Amino acid sequence: MATHTVTAPLRSLALLLGIGLTALPLGLQAQGRISAAGTLVDAPLPALGDSNSQSLSPAAERRLGDRIMRSILRDPDVIDDPLAREYVQALWSALLSSARQRGDLSEDLDTVYAWSPFLIRDRSVNAFALPGGYIGVHLGLLSMTRSPDELASVLAHELSHVTQRHIARMMSQAKQTSWVSIASMVLGALAMSRNPEGAQALIVGGQGLAAQGQLNFSRDMEREADRVGFGVMGEAGFAPAGMMQMFEQLQMASRLNDDNNYPYLRTHPLTTERIGEARARMGGSGLQIQAIDPASRSEALQALSLRHALMAARSRVLMDTRSASLQPWIKPPSLPPGASPTAILAQHYTRLVAATQLKDRAHADDALSQARATLAPLKDGPAREARRMLALAELEALLATGRVMQAQSLLGDGLLPTASSLSLDARPEVILRARIALSLPDARDNRREWQDAAGRLQTLVSLQPDDATAWSLLSSLWSRLGQPLRAVRAEAEATAAQGDLQGGIDRIDAARKRFAQTSSADLIELTVMDSRARRWRQTQRDDASEDLK
Repeated sequence: MATHTVTAPLRSLALLLGIGLTALPLGLQAQGRISAAGTLVDAPLPALGDSNSQSLSPAAERRLGDRIMRSILRDPDVIDDPLAREYVQALWSALLSSARQRGDLSEDLDTVYAWSPFLIRDRSVNAFALPGGYIGVHLGLLSMTRSPDELASVLAHELSHVTQRHIARMMSQAKQTSWVSIASMVLGALAMSRNPEGAQALIVGGQGLAAQGQLNFSRDMEREADRVGFGVMGEAGFAPAGMMQMFEQLQMASRLNDDNNYPYLRTHPLTTERIGEARARMGGSGLQIQAIDPASRSEALQALSLRHALMAARSRVLMDTRSASLQPWIKPPSLPPGASPTAILAQHYTRLVAATQLKDRAHADDALSQARATLAPLKDGPAREARRMLALAELEALLATGRVMQAQSLLGDGLLPTASSLSLDARPEVILRARIALSLPDARDNRREWQDAAGRLQTLVSLQPDDATAWSLLSSLWSRLGQPLRAVRAEAEATAAQGDLQGGIDRIDAARKRFAQTSSADLIELTVMDSRARRWRQTQRDDASEDLK
């Protein structure tokens, strides 16, 4: 893994991020607000809570988390890769279900919190929890974990910080809680690789964060998150050994690479005692998984492990998409003798994703051919998983290298060799179908493809109303289909979902003026838009009300 020089302010921030920005010394306040560009602007600081607060209710914590996320979502390094996001969401959902079954989630937490993971394009090995159930996952963490069990152990630990109300307990102990101070810390970390000077301005007071008493959750909270997280991942069907293996891998990485690329270590001290506790929890049955049919279990675990290997490979490419960083990945792999089919497949998949990013047709086609040649030894479950990943990768490569009509033909006519492996209503397929449709020539002959893609996206946003990517694509499709009002509504939804509520309101207000005389169908659409604008304005008023407390 590449190394980087890290400046002192980020080194202090790294002490905080891994356990979640919920562990910030909340008495330290940034003296400003965050602009749409992610910079701090001088202004009185809004604060949530006061020195007399003894606790933070779930609803108040969720509102705080929402405000933080609206600032963070504007950063370009918060990315939406549908496949990586789908995989992390699958692990997260399994852990969340386990926490519910164990009784770790009270009804108010379960219904009020967002429980939403998001991805950050950053090579550091890190994950963190924010107020209200938002979980940030760096691509660097996904890229270095060797199994779904290791990744699940980190997610389960962060989930347990949230379910055990460690966030609220830390906040209620602070004299003052500023959403801006937390958001500025996150944005500062994300900005450091792009503009170190600007990032240092965001991390107000960063040098002072190194005091041991202000760094993070208490050791008792860390132990509790380890203990509860261990139970959550085990009952979700993950190998409990994954937590111990993750600890040992991170400790070894720390000895080999002490350049702050492993902030998770610095916030979660991996003492021999802590690793020993993880090993002791396993007991005599720690490596066993839920009692299911052995053949089914083996195949299911192999399929999940293969999916993890491919998503780790994908993350290694996507966490740095500069041409100079991508070029080494497209070289034919040098694998040790006896490498497993999964390892070989992952190497070729890495080449395929990198070549697609570079729009390198020859290398993409060669990598795809080599990858498909490795599928023969795989069992049915892993083979189905691999065929889906390669089918989607082929479509991505065709789209990236200008072969749009070929991609449309393969997807639309079911001629793709692995089309039966595609889950056409799954989010990655729906998003990719829309992108292919929008790349088709602007001609009436393609109207059927635009309508089909729009219909699938409309179903998606009805289930996931905060999906900014889907709304943005839908806006473009409605424009192609000659429905400007629906296009404006979708654009407003996308803007608001990206954290810019005022931008969404402005678009709806402009539509009201532009479409003063409307048909009955447009009137219904305007009524929906007015309802959305009222909701966003109410959120703004609620924020302003909190600022005055």
